[in-house]
Amino acid sequence: MTGSGAAGWSDMKGHGWADPEAIRARLNAGADPNSGVYAFGGYDGKPLHIAAEWGTPESVTELAGHVDDVDAEFDDRTALWTAVFAHRLDNARALVAAGADPWRSMMAGWSPGRLALAGPAPDLFPVAAGHPGLSPAEAATAAEARRLIAALGDAGEETMGVACVANIGAAEAARRLQARPADDADIEAVLDDPWADPDGSLGIVGVTDVPGGCVVTQPWGYAPSIPEVTLPLSAGTVCHSVFANPKSGNQGAVSRDGALEDSDTHPGGGDAGGHLTADEILAEYLYQGEAVAYCCAAAGLRPTDARAVAGPPDLWLRLPEQDR
Repeated sequence: MTGSGAAGWSDMKGHGWADPEAIRARLNAGADPNSGVYAFGGYDGKPLHIAAEWGTPESVTELAGHVDDVDAEFDDRTALWTAVFAHRLDNARALVAAGADPWRSMMAGWSPGRLALAGPAPDLFPVAAGHPGLSPAEAATAAEARRLIAALGDAGEETMGVACVANIGAAEAARRLQARPADDADIEAVLDDPWADPDGSLGIVGVTDVPGGCVVTQPWGYAPSIPEVTLPLSAGTVCHSVFANPKSGNQGAVSRDGALEDSDTHPGGGDAGGHLTADEILAEYLYQGEAVAYCCAAAGLRPTDARAVAGPPDLWLRLPEQDR
């Protein structure tokens, strides 16, 4: 092994970041612990940042003992911030033991310590004097996220389309979509085998009233996420939609007041890029892996259970032909 090629780390396999012996061997061969951007099968960052997310406390400790600065930033965040965001609490503790600062402000004002206050281990770090905790609004957002995720449970599955619409009910959604009630026989046939007639099944959606608005679903397809559905639903309000594409992951969009505001989003994807606002970073942290809950929260919906997603809906509707 040599230190050449992406500073000695270019062919590091994913499991290697959890192996302190593998990391030690790389370092002994000349790999640079302070080196810059990498791309190992999708893992980008300095070695310590990658280990903070994908490694073990032992591998984190090994790297932390060799870097020039345990709080060096990559993409506007420290390795400790990365560990906290990824819910790698064991790695976060190892980084603090190596000298990382939990209260260093970054990422729209979020420090690792303040972010941890909103997560599953709010007592991870003692709050340092002079550093703010969560605001009342942030604390309420975190509490609602825990409630909403618990209420929805495991509702939602691959191939499902969902649209969360603020401030309108199921009857108004049907009117805006110019949809008519679906025949019971058609519903029974679709539920029995949605792929027997794909063209026909894509024209049927369910809609359910929830506190704050309504949820439009299609357990077998993408129809709730297409513009022909989301744009009329969003007139005078907002609609957050997602299609759980089994090939490419969660494909999201935001429509507001009858126009597409954002597309190709990845709700629940855990994007903490520096382009996000403080509120957006908090939402990304709270709803990682919870695409439907993310969309509900973003639209201001407050379902009390999973029925709006898991079914049965309040209404089964057949969309006009042009909507599919």
